[in-house]
Amino acid sequence: MSLPTKIEAKELLAEYVSDEYLRYHGLMVASAMAGYANLYSEDEDLWYITGLLHDIDFGQYPDTHPEKSLKWFADWNYPPELIHAVEAHAYGYNGNTVLPQTKLAAALMACDEISGIFYAYQKLNPIPFADMKLSSIKKRLKDKGFAAKIDREDIYRGCELLEVSIDGHAANLINFFSELDKK
Repeated sequence: MSLPTKIEAKELLAEYVSDEYLRYHGLMVASAMAGYANLYSEDEDLWYITGLLHDIDFGQYPDTHPEKSLKWFADWNYPPELIHAVEAHAYGYNGNTVLPQTKLAAALMACDEISGIFYAYQKLNPIPFADMKLSSIKKRLKDKGFAAKIDREDIYRGCELLEVSIDGHAANLINFFSELDKK
């Protein structure tokens, strides 16, 4: 098994993902995953890279996501826990029935969709993540018309599997995403 370095993973993201939003989404999820890895004393590189590359095939193959990336990751000899997390984060998408079985996979499910809420909120209110209010994020989560394509059930399912409340999760993400304010 091998895991790319963070630099190599960023190069892969740049090579396979041309859409600017999808690249930023990968960075957001990677930041969230690294934050949780540190919180749970897990392998930060593994968690960060899993977050960074979780949607690497989405732009090119949205109708079969994450099928291509799972093949690539297997061909590249990536760790099984990364492959499982990427497969499980897409539960319910394109008929996928694989649920998260690890903390890494649960964290990816919890962090993926909610990143879109934070992104959309920041687009409407161009403030640093560190200045976001938990109450504002919670309000946007409850408003199904806001960022309507975001699967709130995935967020709640991920939080349940990660054993974190939605309030605690959103507060963690405000903190984790504040690292992106510095870049």
